[in-house]
Amino acid sequence: MAAWDLLVTVDELGPDAPPLNISVTSDLHIGGVILKIVEKAQLQIDWSDHALWWEQKQQWVLRTSWTLEKCGIHADARLLFSPQHKALRVGLPNGTTLRLLACFSSPVFRTIQGICRVLSIRYPEELSLLRPVEEKKKKKDKDSAEEEYDLTGVPLTSGSLTVLYNGMPAHFADSPETQAVYKMLSVCQPSPAPESIAKMYRPASKVDKTHIHTRWLDSSRCLMQQGIQENDKLWLRFKYYTFHDMELKYDAVRLTQLYEQARWAILLEDNDCTEEEMMLFGALQYHIGKLSQSQEGSSSQDVEDLESALTSLEVKMVGENNSTDVLENMTAPELNDYLKLFRPRKLTLRDYKQYWFKFQNTSIFYYKSKDERFGEPIQQMNLKDCEVSPDVNIAGQKFCIRLLIPAPEGMYEVYLRCENEKQYSEWMAACKLASKGLTLLDSSYQKEVKNIQTFLSMQRPSSSTSTVQADEGIDTLSLVSPRYTKKYKSKQLTIRILEAYQNVSQLSLTAAILKFLQIWQSLPDFGVSYFMVRYLENNTNMKAQLTTVK
Repeated sequence: MAAWDLLVTVDELGPDAPPLNISVTSDLHIGGVILKIVEKAQLQIDWSDHALWWEQKQQWVLRTSWTLEKCGIHADARLLFSPQHKALRVGLPNGTTLRLLACFSSPVFRTIQGICRVLSIRYPEELSLLRPVEEKKKKKDKDSAEEEYDLTGVPLTSGSLTVLYNGMPAHFADSPETQAVYKMLSVCQPSPAPESIAKMYRPASKVDKTHIHTRWLDSSRCLMQQGIQENDKLWLRFKYYTFHDMELKYDAVRLTQLYEQARWAILLEDNDCTEEEMMLFGALQYHIGKLSQSQEGSSSQDVEDLESALTSLEVKMVGENNSTDVLENMTAPELNDYLKLFRPRKLTLRDYKQYWFKFQNTSIFYYKSKDERFGEPIQQMNLKDCEVSPDVNIAGQKFCIRLLIPAPEGMYEVYLRCENEKQYSEWMAACKLASKGLTLLDSSYQKEVKNIQTFLSMQRPSSSTSTVQADEGIDTLSLVSPRYTKKYKSKQLTIRILEAYQNVSQLSLTAAILKFLQIWQSLPDFGVSYFMVRYLENNTNMKAQLTTVK
């Protein structure tokens, strides 16, 4: 075959160096091309991690046994001989920016696995990479460079099990610098300043929330195929909200980063919550911050607490059902009670009317009175795929359930008012399960009832209010979202947060973090993603609508 010239740019020769001119034939395999490039470059370095990047096709040429003809490479091809592993700046949920080696030739899913091995994060399938929000820097902020921590010297281990040394992964125990980085990743950070919260990007509408999905990287394509270059910055975030089990011995970093992402979701109002819930979140943040400062002496106790909690959770999940439980579960349970109903309409007062309600399977039936429960109901409401949200005020003894129910003519809104906490817990848990297509027979029903009751008890004002004392070290403006910092003064927030703090002050550090995550996951819009759907009608008009996916 006739020889022809192939131009190859080599990274190691510098950006100003001209491409190398390699004489090749079409039947030469890719490995032979790489050998000629190395010989002509005349550099005594390790070339084992290098590969060819085809710029026109936007793909790596990784099959070294294939010939140039089989790959479709001709004389007009622009090739780059570059390392497959390059430095990448990764922003974590707690605000820390790390500089580490990442694979630019593998799919993003594999790249995340390598990053998580370095950070000692199990279950990398929970996370993904996304492009950060572009922030316009002011003139004053140009000189203030963001602090980064270099982990490029930490090797990418291939083992699935993490080897511990002195309570941390062995590759973090090599030097005092890496030990300090691990402590920063595995210990909850102090509450952010109110000024930094105000500067952070917050979605103003549901349309803004759809924009986040345009920034997620495609997990099936490599970084360079998506325009990511060396030393670019990406965010590492939890994307898929079905979390695996937690084991503090190995999941210190994972648990801390998940808590930090949940905390920022609350502070930046990505997840809506009631006023009482916000005060409870603030109290838990304050408690976690205090315990994190003295974590060194309580780490062993936290491990014991978590192990006992996981043991009891495992027993509950296995389900120690005896024969009587099986016989009871053969008949579908029901909820029957008097509740008050309200249907919002324009220019009407909120007038609740009392009816007899029956909850069966995933539907609610209501009748005029208990005596008419064997006849035809006034209405049957199927709660599958509905939106359930609380409308609770503990101080005012208000226990309402807001339902947004789908119907052929559109969504309609209904409010159910309960008499007390017990009734509210049972009906709220039933509505939540029904919205997911589950019935009262589901094993998670009783657990959901207990979670709601625990959550309500935490919001209840403590009887020992006289013991609440103002703490000069508490910065309430950094514990709640900007909506409440504008609504209340700092002293008012301090009193309310410290009142809620009395209900959580006995929790250990791990228990407080898990409680924060549990309440976060119980919010109505937790795990809901928004997408912009565009479609053509009559091939002329372009319309758009918002859809939610949970």
